[in-house]
Amino acid sequence: MKSMLRIVPINKKQPAPAGRDPALTANPNRPPKRVKVASLRKRGHIMRKYWLLFWMLGTLLAQAQDDPIRRLIAEAGEPENARHVVVFDSTRVQVMESGLSYVTVHKLVKILTQEGGIREAVQHFDYDPLSAHVDILMARILRKDGSEETIPLDAALDHAAPARAIYWGAREKMLPVGRLHPGDALQIKTFRKGFTYALLQSSSGISSSDDERFVPPMRGHFYDIVPFWSDAPVKLKVYSVSLPEDKPLQYRIYNGALTVWTGWERDRKIYHFESRDIKPFQGEPYMVAVSDVAPKLLLSTTRDWEAKSLWFYGVNEDFGSFEVTPEIQARVDELTRGCRSDMEKVDVLTHWVADEIRYSGLSMGEGEGYTLHTGEMTFRDRAGVCKDKAGMLITMLRAAGLESYPAMTMAGSRIDRVPADQFNHCVTVWKRGDGDYMLLDPTWVPLTRELWSSLEQQQEYLMGVPEGADLMTTPISPPKNHPFTVRAETRLDDQGNLTGTLTVEGDGQADSRLRRKGRKFQWRSDYERALADLAPRAEILSLRFTDPVDLSRPTRIEITFRIPDYAIKAGDALILVPLAARHIFPDPALSYSTNRNTRTTPFRIRCSQLLNLEEVLRLPPGYRVTHAPEFEELAGIPADFKTEYEYNRNRLVFRQTLSFAKRIYQAEEWPHFRKVIQEANRARTAPVIITKH
Repeated sequence: MKSMLRIVPINKKQPAPAGRDPALTANPNRPPKRVKVASLRKRGHIMRKYWLLFWMLGTLLAQAQDDPIRRLIAEAGEPENARHVVVFDSTRVQVMESGLSYVTVHKLVKILTQEGGIREAVQHFDYDPLSAHVDILMARILRKDGSEETIPLDAALDHAAPARAIYWGAREKMLPVGRLHPGDALQIKTFRKGFTYALLQSSSGISSSDDERFVPPMRGHFYDIVPFWSDAPVKLKVYSVSLPEDKPLQYRIYNGALTVWTGWERDRKIYHFESRDIKPFQGEPYMVAVSDVAPKLLLSTTRDWEAKSLWFYGVNEDFGSFEVTPEIQARVDELTRGCRSDMEKVDVLTHWVADEIRYSGLSMGEGEGYTLHTGEMTFRDRAGVCKDKAGMLITMLRAAGLESYPAMTMAGSRIDRVPADQFNHCVTVWKRGDGDYMLLDPTWVPLTRELWSSLEQQQEYLMGVPEGADLMTTPISPPKNHPFTVRAETRLDDQGNLTGTLTVEGDGQADSRLRRKGRKFQWRSDYERALADLAPRAEILSLRFTDPVDLSRPTRIEITFRIPDYAIKAGDALILVPLAARHIFPDPALSYSTNRNTRTTPFRIRCSQLLNLEEVLRLPPGYRVTHAPEFEELAGIPADFKTEYEYNRNRLVFRQTLSFAKRIYQAEEWPHFRKVIQEANRARTAPVIITKH
C-alpha cells in the first residue's frame, strides 16, 4: 500500500505554534472584515430612532465578522449533498513519561440540513472506566441569527453502553444538545485521559482521580491510530502530539498526504499533522476495511513489533494465565486418551474449547484486554471472549505436554508496519516438533473441520513467544482445500416432470457453510428449504445427511426428489435449466453486483473456494437437444470459470468448474473477477431446449 511522508523540519528549540487553537489561527494573514457604519445627520426624532437601530445592527454585524469562530463558520460554506460540515476538528495530545496521555478535542460542526441537525442533536462519548476518563469541558450552539446558547454540562448522562456478548462495563456519556437548524453550528470541547484497552487494572478500590490506572500496561509507551477520513466534509483537521524530548516517536501516513512539521516547546517535542478540505470518503461495495484504503496516521513509541511480541509474551507468563490446575489436567487426560499423535491431541482440544466455552465476555475485573484470563477461571465459568478461548486452549495444550502461546490479529482489516496496537482478536499458536508454529483459532472453528479458520487468510498476526516475533501474514488457503461439489442424476419425462437424486458435498469452509446453513436441530427443514428455493413445487421423497456435529468426516447431503412441470412445454419442445446449474447453496460471491466496470479499492470475498457442478440428465424417449448455451472459458489468478454441455444419445451432461483463488483481491483484478461472476450467473439461467423428433 502506498504511503506518503512529508516532513517540514523546524530548527531545534524553535517555539512550536501547536498550542494555539486552529479556530483562532485560521487565515492569520487575512485582516478581519469590518462593516463601516456611515455617519447620518440628525433629522428629527424619527431619524434618530433609525440611526440608533442601524448603528446597533451594524455593530452586531461587525462583531460577528470579527469573531474568528463566526468567520470560520461563514467560510465553511455549504458543500453539496452534505448534511453537515466539520469546520474544524482539533486533537491535542500530551504524553507523559509513564505513557499516560491527556487528550483535548475541540470540534466545530455546521449544520446544513434538518437531517444533519437530528444526527447531531445528541452527542455520544464512549469510554471504558477501567482505562479511560472523559470530561465534557464546553458545549455551545452558535445560532444562524447570531445568538449563542451555552449547553449546561450537568445535562450530560453517564450510563452503561449498549453491549452484546461482551459485558466488560463499557460506558457512554450522552449530551443532549437540542434542536439544531440549518445554519446553526455546534462547538464542543472534551478532555480524555487513559488508553484504549483495559489490561491488568482492577476496578475495585481505585478512585477516578487516580491517574495511575490510566497508564498503559506497556508502561512508558504511547501509540495512536488517527483516521484522516470522514463521512462528512471537513475543512480542517489537526492532530498534534507533545512528548518528552527524549521519548522517540515513529509515525507513518497511509493512503494520502498530510502537512507535517516538528518542533520543540521547552523540553518537549511537538509533532503536528493537519489536512484541509477533506472530502467525504466514498466507499465501494465489497471493499476491504475503510482503514485499509482511506488516509490515516499511525504513531508509536515502541521500537518494533518484536518488542511488542516479547512484552505480550511476558505479561501473560508473569500473570500466570496458563497455569494448569488438577481439574484441567484431569479433563485433558480424559480427552486425549487414545490419541495417537500430537496432531490428534491438538484437534481434539481445539474443538473441545471451540464447542464447550461459549462466547460471552463478563466483567471479571483483573485481566481485560491483552492479559488473558486464567485457564482456571475460563474452565470454571465455561465462558469467555476470544482471548479467553485462546488462553483456555493454551492451558490445555500445555497440560497435554505441548508448547503453546498466544497471538494477536485483526479480523477484518490490515495491520500495518508501525507497531501501533491494531488488534481486535486473540488466537493460539502451537509450536510443532520441527520448530514451526501452527495457528489455531478456537473462536472461529465451531462446526468447522479446520483448526485455523481460512476466513482469516491474508491477515496479519503477532505471536507472543519467548524469542520474540515480527509481524506475519497468514497464507492463502488454496481453493482445493475448500471443495464444494454438487452432483445430480436426473430424468425428464415428456410432460416436463423431473425426478432424480441431488448429492451435495463440501470440505473446509465449504463444509462449514453447509453445517451452518441450517439452524441447530433444524437442519432437515433448512435443507428442504434450499431445494424449494430452486423449485417451489419440489417434492422431497427422501433426505439423508451426515450428522452436522460430527466433524470426523465432510458434510454430505443426498436428496431424492420429484419436481412436477419443471420444464416449460412449448409445442414439441421442452425448455429447462439443469438443476445443478442453478447452484443450490450458492456461494455469496455470486450475489455480487457487477454494475461497476472498474474499481479503485481492493475487495474481498468470504473465502477461497473450488466449486464443481455436474448433472447427467436423461431425456424422454424421442427427444434430442436442439440448443445448449455456450460460455467463455475464463482462467486467471483471481478466478477460473469453465462450463460445458455434452450431448450423447439420450443423455445431456452438464459440467461447471468455478474457482476463487483467494480472499482479498486488488482493484485491477476486478474486471476478470467481474466477468467470471457474470458468466457463472448467466449459466444459472441460460436454458437448454430439447425437441421431439
